[in-house]
Amino acid sequence: MSNLSTRAEQLAAFDRLLTIMDELRAQCPWDQKQTTESLRHLTIEETFELSDAILEGNPDEIKKELGDILLHIVFYAKIGSEEGNFDIATLTNSLCEKLIRRHPHIYGDTQANDAETVSQNWEKIKLKEKGNKSVLGGVPKSLPALIKAMRIQEKARGVGFDWEEKHQVWEKVEEEMQEFKEEFNASDAKEIDQEKATAEFGDLLFSLINYARFIDINPEEALERTNLKFIKRFQYLESAAQKSGKNLADMTLAEMDVFWNEAKKL
Repeated sequence: MSNLSTRAEQLAAFDRLLTIMDELRAQCPWDQKQTTESLRHLTIEETFELSDAILEGNPDEIKKELGDILLHIVFYAKIGSEEGNFDIATLTNSLCEKLIRRHPHIYGDTQANDAETVSQNWEKIKLKEKGNKSVLGGVPKSLPALIKAMRIQEKARGVGFDWEEKHQVWEKVEEEMQEFKEEFNASDAKEIDQEKATAEFGDLLFSLINYARFIDINPEEALERTNLKFIKRFQYLESAAQKSGKNLADMTLAEMDVFWNEAKKL
């Protein structure tokens, strides 16, 4: 591909970025004002924007959003150097050393011929490095619940705590579904125990996430794709209703279903 650069060009581009960061930090009032704390929420926003670009499969947007995240990394490194804590070189070398430690099958004499073994080795080495008392100690508390569930399951699998066959996982899903149904039967008009039903629903979701992971489906990505699909169909419904001179609030569900089914065909 003609837009790919040589290693020398890549290094020159990175050096240019570091120079621009130095200049902005020295001369721009906004850049001078920033701290690691003020950048934090912006970094989170940029990460979600990258996620959107990846789901949309748009290479130009992915490139743009990756550039924004790279800017943030360089920015944090610049602030770190000003405070005497770290700079881009110590940060990068620390990363290189970690990658070497956690790939003993490449840089040592450990045998790992498949991705699963590599993942298990990674988690074991990480556990020793961090000194965590629990395998799950490295899961960030602030992660969204769905992603957290997936990471918890992956880390447990990393030390061998997992189902052996996918049918066992599906049986667990069915078991949790039955328990939830018993707690909240759709055909039963009696009032449910909200707290107990919530707990059972959580168990059901956890087991579904586990099954998705077991068959190599990323549940977060799957749900987000469904969210985007619903948004597109609902926006078509809104647009179609407006073109026909109708207001959604005044339409019956049957009338809305006509436009909804049109959206599904599209």
